[in-house]
Amino acid sequence: MGRTREFDEEKVLDAAMQLFWEKGYEATSLSDLTSRMGIQKPSIYAAFGDKKELFEAALRKYMMSRASQVRTRLQKNPSVKDAFRAFFESVVADEYTENRSRGCFCINTMVELAPHDEKFEILTREHQMYLSVIFQETIERGIQSGELQIGVNAKALSQALIVSLIGLTVIMKSRPERSFVDNTIEVTLTLLK
Repeated sequence: MGRTREFDEEKVLDAAMQLFWEKGYEATSLSDLTSRMGIQKPSIYAAFGDKKELFEAALRKYMMSRASQVRTRLQKNPSVKDAFRAFFESVVADEYTENRSRGCFCINTMVELAPHDEKFEILTREHQMYLSVIFQETIERGIQSGELQIGVNAKALSQALIVSLIGLTVIMKSRPERSFVDNTIEVTLTLLK
């Protein structure tokens, strides 16, 4: 009979996720992971596999959590236009209030690993498509309520907003002037008119 784990798997996975999010895949060493997670290499291998498998588990955890947060943020406002405005503004506010801009863990992975690793190309694309579906559902709610015009192509509009979100998240890493970002959001939101 195998030994029971002496650590909370979700807690140590969350610690790994935070570290990978801060440093990226390549810059995170196994010693960084053991230190942050509070467990030894054999325990990491037994619970999660190698570093790449641990990274994938951490990324999947992030993507599930992030999608849930996005859905909640967009659903809590009865006005679709106001919901998207609040969402985009919160993305910017989060980045300016952090000590160091971490951006989106999934988008960071898309930039770091997706160009040369098919698994992460697929995973990050799936997340983009899932968020696009959430955006599309929100837009369709606006069409049904009469807030948005009936002829709006909800799928195309949601995809355009996702591209804007990704671009905004990437550019935030360089801490542009606030007016630059605010102007970008204003123009992006005109897509909803």
